Amino acid sequence: MPRIGKQTLRFDNAPSILGWASVVGKKEGEGPLGPLFDLVSTDTRFGQDSWEKAECQMQKEALQRALQKAKLVPTQLDVLCAGDLLNQCISSNYAVRGLHIPFLGLYGACSTMSESLLLASVMIDGGYAQRAAAMTSSHFATAERQYRQPLEYGGQRPPTSQWTVTGAGCVVLGLTPSVIHVHSATLGQVIDKGITDANNMGSAMAPAAYETLRQHFADTGRSPADYDLIATGDLGKVGSTILRDLFSQDGVNLGEHYVDCGTIIFDLIRQDVHAGGSGCGCAASTLCSLILGKMAQGELRRILICATGALMSPLATQQGESIPSICHAVEITSEA
Repeated sequence: MPRIGKQTLRFDNAPSILGWASVVGKKEGEGPLGPLFDLVSTDTRFGQDSWEKAECQMQKEALQRALQKAKLVPTQLDVLCAGDLLNQCISSNYAVRGLHIPFLGLYGACSTMSESLLLASVMIDGGYAQRAAAMTSSHFATAERQYRQPLEYGGQRPPTSQWTVTGAGCVVLGLTPSVIHVHSATLGQVIDKGITDANNMGSAMAPAAYETLRQHFADTGRSPADYDLIATGDLGKVGSTILRDLFSQDGVNLGEHYVDCGTIIFDLIRQDVHAGGSGCGCAASTLCSLILGKMAQGELRRILICATGALMSPLATQQGESIPSICHAVEITSEA
């Protein structure tokens, strides 16, 4: 079986990454990764008349640009795996209507970039698709409106809170030879440590990242030193510190090659985002700009992208329910 240990899948027909694209808003473009994004919009509504339509437009732009890089058109995709944070995943559903692409809508919260990459890779490796795409997005204004308060409310944000990234990322996969491949993936489990504060997402998600990474190392027999980069999705400053502490209790040092996308997509001091970035677009836009760009240039050879998601809803939070979380790890290798 193409399975390693308890939770890790090995892709014998390793899917090639043929194209990728990132689309972000003004604040993200002003951050450290600004020059690396494919499109930075100075209009956070992206020319639309609502925040929700703006997020939909981000996905359209990311898909179009990733397909252009892969030299494909939408109808050449055998499947598109996509999701977002909004109720019924409307950003993804509306973005692909009229494109005539077989579609799998996903909800993994902020883990959706890893989840969509994992499932698209399974489809290709298993011979069920020749070309597939993985895509997700988030928008600061849509997330605030759904999960917290309308922006007009002007609520005070505690130090542990994170800033939802306005961004989208898309990766196109196929069997055409390429220098970058998806090599394996470790499926996560739902982990709940009893955190109930929706403004402390890093603390809620860090244990899920720990369990998935710990299992990945156990399944593969590898250690953090075997990777040029291990990137969690959006633990932010608080969650990434907790993750390091959890591994240090096991005598494992994640080392200098571990980063969290939520701490590098913004300048935490200059841009005043408190504990860092979050949202589906955080891992997606960082992967589809900085990380895959460095892999294409041969600066990174083996990486783990470990997007993390809080599997809550506004209703559950209002009822005082704790926040279950999940993390999926995807191993990507480069021959450049």
